[in-house]
Amino acid sequence: MIKRCDWVGTDPAYIEYHDEEWGVQVHDDYKIFEFLLLEVMQAGLSWITVLKKRDNFRKAFDNFDPEVIAKYSRRKVDLLMRDGGIIRNMRKIESVISNAGAFIEVQREFGSFGSYIWSFVGGRQIKNGWKRVSDIPSRSLESERLSRDLIRRGFKFVGPVICYSHMQATGMVNDHITSCFRYDKV
Repeated sequence: MIKRCDWVGTDPAYIEYHDEEWGVQVHDDYKIFEFLLLEVMQAGLSWITVLKKRDNFRKAFDNFDPEVIAKYSRRKVDLLMRDGGIIRNMRKIESVISNAGAFIEVQREFGSFGSYIWSFVGGRQIKNGWKRVSDIPSRSLESERLSRDLIRRGFKFVGPVICYSHMQATGMVNDHITSCFRYDKV
């Protein structure tokens, strides 16, 4: 039997996400933006809610293209607010649009968003050695620094907990428990 992190449970969407994505190092700007958009939408909700709507988000938000999203009009926001396939929260939708513009500015300044965000972990994955899921923190010094800097750059819904979740999702942090089969594979 395969040993996974305890939070995975039996939901096939969670199992697939855990086994194939969570903790895998992501350096591609568009994939990083996708996870950032999904983390914003997840704020205050369970990750499985967002995960199950991921394809709907992809369709509604133009394949997570920050260049397109940054130019959304009020009409597009109204359409998104009527889309039952996504999380319809005006503040979150407006934050995604604002974040897309800020994301593009960071790309211009650093050459890529990946270079910028990975600098918060010295360009290398932090590999923790947690034995139990209950040991895993919800934030870190790195996520707090990242949050402060993102907010300074105009990003919204990017508190230290959301930033830490983003760091876990994109493999900046390996928080698989040590007994998980993915611990040494990400």
